[in-house]
Amino acid sequence: MAEFRYVTLDVFTDTPFGGNQLAVFPDARAIPERALIEITREFNYSETAFCYPAANSAHTARVRIFTPGAEVPFAGHPTVGTAIALHAMGPEAGSDARLVLEEGVGPVPVTVRPDANAPFAQFSVARLPEIGPPVPTRTTLAEILALAPDDIVSGSSAPQAVSCGLPFLMVGVKSVKALGQARVRFDRWSETMRKSWAPDLFLFTPDAASGPMHLRARCFVPSMSVPEDPATGSANACLAGFLAARAAEREGTLKWTVTQGVEMGRTSRIDIEADKSAGAITAIRVGGRAVFVMSGSITLP
Repeated sequence: MAEFRYVTLDVFTDTPFGGNQLAVFPDARAIPERALIEITREFNYSETAFCYPAANSAHTARVRIFTPGAEVPFAGHPTVGTAIALHAMGPEAGSDARLVLEEGVGPVPVTVRPDANAPFAQFSVARLPEIGPPVPTRTTLAEILALAPDDIVSGSSAPQAVSCGLPFLMVGVKSVKALGQARVRFDRWSETMRKSWAPDLFLFTPDAASGPMHLRARCFVPSMSVPEDPATGSANACLAGFLAARAAEREGTLKWTVTQGVEMGRTSRIDIEADKSAGAITAIRVGGRAVFVMSGSITLP
């Protein structure tokens, strides 16, 4: 029998039992390959992270990320949570630090600012936004989401498939009310989107009550056996690219705050940024806080 230590965090929140749950195994070297997905399903969080020695000695760790459905090359809340967990266990735990996590998309730089209650971490995407092929019509998307076609934004901000290492379909909706009413009709989703370039849906809308640069969002990830995700850093990176590409500003840093997970009872706050130069997007960053919740071990035969 062998024991493997883990910690859990709630990510993109400064309050326990909010945000998005994450399990991190700081040293997964001896965990059998077949057990990685089984452990992930045992936790049944949207993602679990397994850490290994980095291939490049200048980097912090190699990180493999699993959803209950499959391994993924990149994900946002595991990047933030894993960086915070590794930093807290390392020699620089009390000071600001820059970590580099080797993920499936490549090296991901993360800055960590320690805090006694809720440390903050911000990562820069390894891949700038890639635009995918044409997406379903508003009518089809409305059927999938149990909304009316008029609830979905059209024109220059019409739905678009975007990837910063993991593809999502960006779907703007016209009100917080419509956002709250959305649900995925899995029969229609399976018929029309299961095999598409960006099968998972990220819905967003301005949240005027919270301020001009605030948005509310929801994320449905049926392709990875995650019916709804309370905080999705990888999709929010895509959102930063989507918004920045449509912003009038051609120079400087654009910033937004996104609230996600409200409908799930796990309110999350995600800070997103995009740098532009001569109208082109040159960098995207996603950040947020996290709190430690549990530590323990799993015993495997």
